[in-house]
Amino acid sequence: MLRRPDLRRLTLACALLASIATPRAPAQTELADLQEDVRGLSQRLGDLSLRVEQLEHENAELKAKAAGLERGRDAVTPEELNGAVADLNAAIKSAVAASREEILQQVATQMENLAKQTNAALDSMGRPGAAVQARATAQAPAARPAFGDSYSKVGVSYTVQKGDSVGIIAKKTGAKTQDIIDANKLLDPSRIQVGQILFVPGGK
Repeated sequence: MLRRPDLRRLTLACALLASIATPRAPAQTELADLQEDVRGLSQRLGDLSLRVEQLEHENAELKAKAAGLERGRDAVTPEELNGAVADLNAAIKSAVAASREEILQQVATQMENLAKQTNAALDSMGRPGAAVQARATAQAPAARPAFGDSYSKVGVSYTVQKGDSVGIIAKKTGAKTQDIIDANKLLDPSRIQVGQILFVPGGK
């Protein structure tokens, strides 16, 4: 393949031959043909030079596109982005479902307690003399429960946590529920508070 400097030299040589004056020899016709060939060759060389420039331009464009593709390899593809969005939606749905189940369970427990209180109130209103008995009970002083003293004097201290009850504490520590009530003299075992420290007889 001819390089660009060689093309220039050939073009100049052809132009020089084309500018030769009218020949003195009788071979004028042959020289005219030669000059015509030189012109054709000059035109051909010009076309080749233009084609070389076009090829160089196309080569530069291809290199630029290749560099752009190389830089874009690290970019996130649409498929990867769609997959990440799908995973995020699934995680959100799972969290919403778990939260909904917990709320429904709490509502069911509250409704059950409310139903028990309502039934107890209706039963007390339906019995004869229930109102009189209720007033008498309200006016009578509350009897203090008698606490036993047969529980073990050896045990552990336990700090009440959220959701604990005396029964749950007994299961956790392997102790008896009544022993915990007696040892701590709990008037109302259902009203223990978070952070309250209890002595658990025989607990572990």
